[in-house]
Amino acid sequence: MKLKKIERKKFRVTNKLKKVATSDRFRLSVNRSTKNISAQIIDDVKNVTLVSASSNTKEIKLQKKNKKELSALVAELLSKKAKEMNITKVYFDRGIYKYHGRVKLLADELRKNGMEF
Repeated sequence: MKLKKIERKKFRVTNKLKKVATSDRFRLSVNRSTKNISAQIIDDVKNVTLVSASSNTKEIKLQKKNKKELSALVAELLSKKAKEMNITKVYFDRGIYKYHGRVKLLADELRKNGMEF
C-alpha cells in the first residue's frame, strides 16, 4: 500500500507541472536519497534530459561535505551547466519530497545562481 501512495504523490505533482508546461520552460526534477541528491533538467516535449548533476560524481564526492553542503554544490554545478545551454527558466518538480530541508536548500541555491522558477 505504501508504494501506491508514493506513486500517487509523484504523479500528482509531476502531472500538474506537465499541464502548465510550455516549450519555453523545462522541468527541473529532484531526486533525493539518504546520502545523495541529484537534479536534472528535462524537456518534456522531446522526452530528453538536457542537463543533470548529482552528488555521486567523482569531483563532488572527493570534497567530503555534509548533506546540506552537497545540495549546494549540486545546485551550483547544475546552474553552471544550464547557463552554458542558455536555460534560465524552469518548473521545479520536487517529486514526492516536501519543499523542506535539502530540497529547499537546492532550490534556493539555484535561484541565487540565476535560475527562475
